[in-house]
Amino acid sequence: MSATITPDAIDDEVAGAVQKTLGIAFWVAIAWIVIISLAALLAPVLPIKDPHAIATGPPRVGPSMDNLFGTDALGRDVFSRTIWGARISLAVGFLGIFLGVVVGGALGIVAGYFKGKIDQVVSFGFFTLLSFPALVLALLITASLNRSLLTVAMTLGILGIAPIGRLARASTLVFAEREFVQASRVIGAKNGRIIIRELLPNVLIPMGALTLLGMGISIVAEGSLAFLGLSVEGEAISWGKSIVDGSQTRDLDNNPHVAMFPIFAMFLTVMALNFAGDRIREYTDVKETAF
Repeated sequence: MSATITPDAIDDEVAGAVQKTLGIAFWVAIAWIVIISLAALLAPVLPIKDPHAIATGPPRVGPSMDNLFGTDALGRDVFSRTIWGARISLAVGFLGIFLGVVVGGALGIVAGYFKGKIDQVVSFGFFTLLSFPALVLALLITASLNRSLLTVAMTLGILGIAPIGRLARASTLVFAEREFVQASRVIGAKNGRIIIRELLPNVLIPMGALTLLGMGISIVAEGSLAFLGLSVEGEAISWGKSIVDGSQTRDLDNNPHVAMFPIFAMFLTVMALNFAGDRIREYTDVKETAF
């Protein structure tokens, strides 16, 4: 007897195929992330103006062929400062979320796998971090230490440990009961091998989506610290510090380009990271069907 293909079955297959498509918008977002990251990485060799050079002409010149994004109050080129600002902002976002993933992810996997007392202690640590006001903790750390790139990134990384750790713990609790983990235990595999070979690849999938979302949050958080004067100190340029330079009421009224171009660059980057992370989360959200 030949199998009959019903319209409902065809619709289900088509719906499944559509669900597993990341979409053009996802690749546009990834393209922007790659472009802005390459621009930040290659800023020292790009044919752009010195971001610290003070022009001798009139300050706050609007966008022109000579200055694509105009100049600020000191005559510094806003376009080059936006490109150079991406170096600090993206570095803070990447390093901060990297620390959160490594520390929080490791603690979450260990807690979810071993359970018991270890899970209780680690979970208590996560709840403690989540209960502490994030902004107050960031202010405490950055005000107490030198405001270097590493310090700011470490501060934001500490804030990301608990959310990432809780996601890793929840995912580990699910996968630890799956058949392939139970089979590894039956054949005598050690805990370390099970965690690295069986659990880690599966837990990294949902953590990857949260990593992009967390990077966007870290970039915005650096901007918030810049408004409070607690971002990276010295002559280092970031999007947050560039926005602060043009955030005075008179500047926003008469010369909005000084703040708007860094704001636009930050907006596009954070939106691209959030959208890409959300699409990856939806793409890897595997639905199981019980028969």
